Amino acid sequence: MTHADDLSAYVTFARSDWAALRSDTSPTLSDADLSLLRGLNEPITSAEVADVYLPLTRLLNLHFSAARNLMHVKAEFLGRPARGSPYIIALAGSVAVGKSTFARVLCALLARSADRPRVELVTTDGFLHSNGVLEERGLMRRKGFPESYNLPRMLRFLSAAKADEHELELPVYSHLIGDIVPSERQVVQRADILVFEGLNVLHARGTEPVVVSDFFDFSIYLDADEVDIQSWYVERFLGLQRTAFRNPASYFHHYRDLPPKDAREVADRLWREHHRANLRENIQPTRIRADVVLRKRSDHSIGEMWLRET
Repeated sequence: MTHADDLSAYVTFARSDWAALRSDTSPTLSDADLSLLRGLNEPITSAEVADVYLPLTRLLNLHFSAARNLMHVKAEFLGRPARGSPYIIALAGSVAVGKSTFARVLCALLARSADRPRVELVTTDGFLHSNGVLEERGLMRRKGFPESYNLPRMLRFLSAAKADEHELELPVYSHLIGDIVPSERQVVQRADILVFEGLNVLHARGTEPVVVSDFFDFSIYLDADEVDIQSWYVERFLGLQRTAFRNPASYFHHYRDLPPKDAREVADRLWREHHRANLRENIQPTRIRADVVLRKRSDHSIGEMWLRET
């Protein structure tokens, strides 16, 4: 265990040291569970759950319990009933770094904690402006960048969630068609824990007097070397070309029959011209704001953990 040289606010753990912190927390996901939760080209094993996720789940449960106790203390001081505001956990990181799989596994583990909290997962994709709006504003080539999101709507949602409002409705983004689906809504029920996942959730932008991260109780950044993320992005693109892109409704249907060499070149170009810029300009600079940074190795496994001390 040593302090990260470039981030003095953090103490760094090797995987074995981190794994020892799970205490008596027991694995609660089977191989069958994991097969349903993992994404395309995002392997995860029961060993990863035991070594990485369970210590993190234990830490989050301790924070959640402390936050609830503080909520009751404040309510007692004010002489009124305690509100049931959700404990909001942010998850940030680059495209293709594995956020979706990580979020699903984390939610499943948190929901199986001893107190059986109600856990909801919300991704920021639903807060993207529709393609029509992006076209109108000349932002289609900036999709996924901070300015492509409906920030006021995102802030209203988080404010309403913290105010303990029930059955909040959100737009649904389809990765198949690459756009908001006008006829669909995600209904977020009252939750004890809300995981809020997205590229730029830790980004502080806009002219609003508050920023998105003001509503977070805990934040996680999923990290990896840029060269590895690019490789994962390209491999995911090639995997989707063989599957989802075959669907005529797919936004990327026109890439379905590209020869492998050409498809790889297209994926490399999309990475260089779009996703790499977003990572460098907007996503990676927010890493230092996270409470925990989890560093992936080139094989997708998490090998190092940074825990904020200050």
